[in-house]
Amino acid sequence: MAERDYEIFEAGDVTLQSGAVFPGLKLAYKTFGRLNPGKDNVILYPTSFSAQHYDTEWLIQPGGVLDPERYFIVIPNLFGNGLSSSPSNSAVPFPQLSYHDAVAIQHRLLTERFGISKLALVYGWSMGGMQAYHWAACHPDMVERAAVVCGSARCAPYNHVFLEGVKAALTADPNFRNGRFVEKPVVGFRAMGRAYAGWAMSHAFYRDEVWREAGFTSLEDYLVRAWDATFARRDANDLLAQIGIWQNGDISRCAAFSGDFDRALAAVTAHMLLVPGATDRYFDVRDNEDELGRLVNAKSAALRPIPSVHGHRAGNPVNNPRDHAFLKAEIAELLSK
Repeated sequence: MAERDYEIFEAGDVTLQSGAVFPGLKLAYKTFGRLNPGKDNVILYPTSFSAQHYDTEWLIQPGGVLDPERYFIVIPNLFGNGLSSSPSNSAVPFPQLSYHDAVAIQHRLLTERFGISKLALVYGWSMGGMQAYHWAACHPDMVERAAVVCGSARCAPYNHVFLEGVKAALTADPNFRNGRFVEKPVVGFRAMGRAYAGWAMSHAFYRDEVWREAGFTSLEDYLVRAWDATFARRDANDLLAQIGIWQNGDISRCAAFSGDFDRALAAVTAHMLLVPGATDRYFDVRDNEDELGRLVNAKSAALRPIPSVHGHRAGNPVNNPRDHAFLKAEIAELLSK
């Protein structure tokens, strides 16, 4: 067995936002760089949908977007990703969790294990960006800066509908019975990938056959090799748990704000950078535009759409130098404030 390269924060028996008690809740995390004596060089980098830290740590490199030679970077794995508590590794029936639950345990990790009281930056893409927004609203005294990359403060109705399609494709598999998967849904994974492919990339990406730049020989070759097995590396019940977190995401859906979205956004005092993908089809630029005007108490708030045809994937530009360079420049400017 390969040596584990991450740590576990044992949170104990946790009362969730729903009121349910999760016994022995576990948060998997990995750190990079060193915590300085003042404990103020911390970047929190939450994971995105279906991702484990292995999938996102490529962004952390000397001189890169997130520089471990300057910062102490913590990647907390979101519940339901197979490393932190998830349906696939929990002995008890898995309850509905929320971003607020995730942020509460991440906060305990930082304060209890490391004694951290300030975050130089919370950086996140997609579901990670939604967590960054939750952090900025719920812990304004702690967050100096937040970068929300292809994310939003709540799951928009259009985004919700996209996820309903993803769920329908996955759960149409015959191995989904009585509300859960009893075996690996091979057909469902492929259907989910095909549904996702149309939403994740843009009209121009397909029209201009941009997939050829990555070495694919045909559209079908691209769909087969890039999407058909994308989600098969994960447990299907874990994916459903994360979709539930995503669909119910809303920074105001907690006791502190009682559903008052304006009040939740007004609680944000950090330097805020909203970085939507210009052609992202489910985290739409217009949602960030709407949020920008409500960040009335932020130290600064900027909207910087990524000028890219890579849709939602523009925010995670693996092997995409142009979008990578855009992100690097924007984060460098944010960290200079």
